[in-house]
Amino acid sequence: MLSSLFLSPISFLVIAISLLVAITIHEFAHAFIADKLGDPTARLQGRVTLNPFKHLDPLGTLMLLFIGFGWGKPVPFDPFNLRHQKRDSALIALAGPASNLILATLLSFIFKSASISLFTPLLALTIRMNVNLAIFNLLPIPPLDGSKILYGLLPIDWADEYNDFMSSYGQILLILLILPIGGRSIAISLIMPVINLLTNLLL
Repeated sequence: MLSSLFLSPISFLVIAISLLVAITIHEFAHAFIADKLGDPTARLQGRVTLNPFKHLDPLGTLMLLFIGFGWGKPVPFDPFNLRHQKRDSALIALAGPASNLILATLLSFIFKSASISLFTPLLALTIRMNVNLAIFNLLPIPPLDGSKILYGLLPIDWADEYNDFMSSYGQILLILLILPIGGRSIAISLIMPVINLLTNLLL
């Protein structure tokens, strides 16, 4: 993706805008739901905002630029401020991917109803970036959202064992998932069929 900066600055600009939109709505949703569920941590840090520069994570953004999958700056929250810690933590985590899929669906209606214009490539790419970000973040490996969602769904004994295991090995597993092996990462092999299915439906 980054190579497009040299091949076509306009294409790179389209990619950059679609990335900013996807990351911003994702992290804003985390912060917004956390605030609504009773934890003001994200709001006090200025994260309940649609300002994209509040939500960019350097490594996550580079991953998006280079391989098309990545993450934004994690939204902080204090589970002790939540009424139902386990459930509400999972809802906060789910808010990010859900917001990307909702936005992609809304943009799909515009994309399908609009006539061909200069904005068509931007709409299509923004839809795909939102689907990419949502599905990648649903992988149940910390620090991705899927790990918190799965923790919230598991029975408490299993959840604690899962949390202990991931605390020790989660970072190693994530590196193994995103590291290209034979030219393609395990993560891409796992999620690309789902991404292609959703993208084809939306476009």
